[in-house]
Amino acid sequence: MSGMTASESAGTALPFQTLLERYAELLVRVGVNLQPGGGLFVNAPIIAADLARLVARSAYRAGAKAVVVRYHDEQLSRLKMDEASDEAIAYAPAWLPDESLKMIEEGYAFLSLDGSDPDMMAGADPERLAESAKARSKVMKPVSEKMMSFEAAWSIGAISTPAWAAKVYPELEPQSAVAALWRDIFKVTRADTPDPVAAWEAHQERLGRVRETLNARRYSAVHFRDPHGETDLRVGLADHHLWAGVEDTTSAGVKIVPNMPTDEVFTAPHRDRVNGVAVASKPLLVRGVVVEGVRVRFENGVVVEASATSGESSFLKLLDTDEGARRLGEVALVSASAPVAQTGRLFYNTLFDENAASHIALGQCYAFNFSAEPGAEPAESGGNESLIHEDWMIGTASMDVDGVNADGSLEPIMRGGEWAL
Repeated sequence: MSGMTASESAGTALPFQTLLERYAELLVRVGVNLQPGGGLFVNAPIIAADLARLVARSAYRAGAKAVVVRYHDEQLSRLKMDEASDEAIAYAPAWLPDESLKMIEEGYAFLSLDGSDPDMMAGADPERLAESAKARSKVMKPVSEKMMSFEAAWSIGAISTPAWAAKVYPELEPQSAVAALWRDIFKVTRADTPDPVAAWEAHQERLGRVRETLNARRYSAVHFRDPHGETDLRVGLADHHLWAGVEDTTSAGVKIVPNMPTDEVFTAPHRDRVNGVAVASKPLLVRGVVVEGVRVRFENGVVVEASATSGESSFLKLLDTDEGARRLGEVALVSASAPVAQTGRLFYNTLFDENAASHIALGQCYAFNFSAEPGAEPAESGGNESLIHEDWMIGTASMDVDGVNADGSLEPIMRGGEWAL
């Protein structure tokens, strides 16, 4: 794993190794908030060994009973797309979820380190990509349901890799690009602050106030308008919806931060109450393919028109995954001045780009976006169900967002991409 030279780390004020150690500590103490006596499972690319070892060290110092690291090689996934038989593409072994389910039962926390090459699946057959993703989603559904119900602590972090860095910083030499991306990771996760854990606690408190204000308002819908673009979208909110964001609590009562970075507050749309036009403000990555220029039109919750300037076939295949893939499972609000947006970079990575702009997600809703009162179950409240959950960004620095009250009156939530509550 490439680090920074002394000159390249200028502006961080701290040596690269110190920053990496702080980042590992954040992922363990804030991300999954590992509890003494718990186990930790780390899923990481093979290039992430240095960071994975630091994570393991932090985990054992936090009292972990075991740390299991599983390395993966995304080039093997591309090789499968190009060389495997159709039968192999559609195959996902029934035993695949067994290990994860057993770990959840034994109280393990789960940490994923992401540094994917945005172009890894460029040129791959979209039908084969869709078939493979669908097969895996079906088999892994018991695990995803438990994760989305927070029966386990989990979080996602990032790692700067040469392929990803070259995509984000194409004007730089490879080593400088990797260093520049690391600086961004440390900045947006607050690992470069004097006390990263305290900085996260303050951030959680600030964004938590926004979340609770939205929950108190009980809007029936949110309306997105971009005076300089085509987006004009009214997203009706599910009955008994709850706004979430910045932190969640597991069934065992442990507070976690599922994504680092995170600057969003989000809730569940009603599957039948979305109308209007949404235009993507940033490219999105669909099953390893970069899709640009997405434009969709909703009628009564369903995507009835969809197009993209590039990667359109992959996007359309995504919409055909199942009936719920053409409906929304999430609507999220993000300030245009959030740290990721301040970098001025497009990251071609949903974890980062979704925290630079307000966004919507096609597919599955989250059960925790509904109240726990009787009769508030997602299906009965208008929540969507699907094998996919695909975020894409629609927010801009010129976007206005209004809360729609039950009587149809409007209240400003965001103006020019910034909070106006």
